[in-house]
Amino acid sequence: MRRRLPTLVLLSALALAGLVTTGCAPQTNMPFTAEVDDPDFRRAKDLLRMGREQEALTTFLRLIDQRGGAAAESHLEVAILYHRHIKDPIAAIYHYRRYRELRPNTEQARLVLQSIEACIRDFARTLPAQPLDQQAGADRTNLMDAVDRLNRENLQLKEQLAASRAALLDASRRSAAASGGDNFGAPFGEPSQGFVTDAGPGGARGGVPAPEFAPPVGVVPVPNQPPVAPPQPPVQQPAVQPPAPPVQQSPAGMRRHIVERGDTLMSISLRYYGNRSRWRDIYAANRDKLPTETSLQIGMELRIPQ
Repeated sequence: MRRRLPTLVLLSALALAGLVTTGCAPQTNMPFTAEVDDPDFRRAKDLLRMGREQEALTTFLRLIDQRGGAAAESHLEVAILYHRHIKDPIAAIYHYRRYRELRPNTEQARLVLQSIEACIRDFARTLPAQPLDQQAGADRTNLMDAVDRLNRENLQLKEQLAASRAALLDASRRSAAASGGDNFGAPFGEPSQGFVTDAGPGGARGGVPAPEFAPPVGVVPVPNQPPVAPPQPPVQQPAVQPPAPPVQQSPAGMRRHIVERGDTLMSISLRYYGNRSRWRDIYAANRDKLPTETSLQIGMELRIPQ
């Protein structure tokens, strides 16, 4: 009897433990409903339509947490809110990528990839002084320096050109002045050293002998030469027109004309009658030679009526 009592106690304890364990065990979880049918998801969409983005974001995040992260549509909605409204590209990239992990083979996943690239560009714009920007800035600085250097060189060349033109003009003036004087550089028409004008007998002015010109030692004196006038451009003579051939008179009073180069019936009429209107008379008198008014030939002999 004594041995049965511990056995009964042990069995009772095990049974009580089973009851306690069964009563404390969590109830079997019911399967989740579809995400788009979840009340929190619907409420978050309503908040979006009312323009209450922050409350909608909180509701979507709570739904993601309740479903252990397996809420693709909520991830997409949260990513769009971070991207377009809150302007947080890093958070948007995370939720875009979570959507692609959960829905990799959908058409929306390919569009989400473009949104990820846009977020990366937006984030890159917030970074200070990228190496590429530094290189571009250095290139612009070098380009501006080169432009300034070229401008300075251009100004220097212009100044040198102006100086050369001035020197050339001055040399031309000096050459023109020298060509108008004697061999000693005196202007033309003025007496130079060693020459005395109005000299009296013996080569003296007023009885005073003119000083003789003594050339330097080792220099052979050159006799005075008359001044040389600067060369003049050739004068174009007017072209001399060859004399017109004499008018030939026929025995019957009918004049004759030999056609020359450039002759027309009107020019012949002007020559013989002083006007062009009588070209028809000349044409009528030579119909045997002229089938038309323009049939003149060089060397043709025409009759010129009175």
